[in-house]
Amino acid sequence: MAPNLIGNTFLLAETAIEQEPPKRSQIVTPVPPPQRPPATTAQKLTKKSLEVDESTAVTKKSNEYKVQIVWRNVTAFIILHLAAFYSIYLIVSRFIILEYILGHLMGIFAGFGVTAGAHRLWAHKSYKAKLPLRIILMIFQTMAFQNCIHEWVRDHRAHHKFCDTDADPHNSRRGFFFSHMGWLMCKKHPDVKAKGQTIDMSDIEADPVVMFQKDYYMFLMPVFCFFLPALVPYYLFDRPYWHAFFISSVLRYVISLHFTWLVNSAAHIWGMKPFDKFITPTENKMVAILANGEGWHNYHHVFPWDYKAAELGSYMYNFSTAMIDFFALFGWAYDLKTVSRDMIQKRVARTGDGTHQEFNAKRDKDLVMELNVKHNHEDLENLVWGWDDKDMPNEDKVDACILKKEE
Repeated sequence: MAPNLIGNTFLLAETAIEQEPPKRSQIVTPVPPPQRPPATTAQKLTKKSLEVDESTAVTKKSNEYKVQIVWRNVTAFIILHLAAFYSIYLIVSRFIILEYILGHLMGIFAGFGVTAGAHRLWAHKSYKAKLPLRIILMIFQTMAFQNCIHEWVRDHRAHHKFCDTDADPHNSRRGFFFSHMGWLMCKKHPDVKAKGQTIDMSDIEADPVVMFQKDYYMFLMPVFCFFLPALVPYYLFDRPYWHAFFISSVLRYVISLHFTWLVNSAAHIWGMKPFDKFITPTENKMVAILANGEGWHNYHHVFPWDYKAAELGSYMYNFSTAMIDFFALFGWAYDLKTVSRDMIQKRVARTGDGTHQEFNAKRDKDLVMELNVKHNHEDLENLVWGWDDKDMPNEDKVDACILKKEE
């Protein structure tokens, strides 16, 4: 039995952050963990200037929070996974390989819509794209069915801005299952909604491609995610439509969901932290392979505005970078923002765990002494979601490298 597609759309959307005009009493800066390096004098003064009554109000509300399961979402995921297991049964029992291969390829392209599109282009503004590329990425992202771009970006910016606090939609400190998929099965924590309203979405709402998808998502998603991916193998291989539907649509969709979710779960638990040992995101090669290059997560949370989402530009473990570079060849992708070697070395020396391949304790200690407070942007109270975040240090913009500038 096929899952209720339109119903699923409403169910998953129910867990998204509601966008309302921000209220002053809801704007609170997260408190950094005690092991974080001491902040500068200016940062301390900023912290002291926060209004205590605002913090107390949100804390009281947070303490009253109780997990509320959204059983309709749970049911939807159960049905989806049962359908995926049935798809595997069809592949094994009837040796249906071509449909699976085609579905896997379509899953890779759908993944590009998430990684190169919703993530690196729209959420982090790590590069710019011409209209044709934005339309292509919007279609691929619709095929991935992970909510519309507008909701995806809002959740992800909140994740970076309030990482691993109660305001993080998939807070990894609440356990592997919650950060993997459990966060989609329960009501949002009050802090997620309150602080999510402070996220600047003006650039997203000014993009006609994003808003078109948002307005017509309930019609576009079933067509691009389920109907068309099944129609292609149905005509190519002359198979029953329902075989193509289960294998090329449902199984492909469920697998791609888990690959994306691993970035939120596994890449916050297992791996090294060569750039910042004080945060949970890690460098995880396996996740990078499965998620089109999104597994270099420690680097990404330190430099979220780098279009590579990784230190190295190797295409082998970062297909999304290869795609962006390909479109940059003929100008559809431009203003590719990346991090200078100097910035990386300084950050590795200051907060890395010593596992970076270029780490040298004596040399880097001397380097840190020369830094003073420059690039002191690792304070948890000044996390940024990407380029143009109001808290992004001007030094980072000045020292950033911008490739393929538009002429």
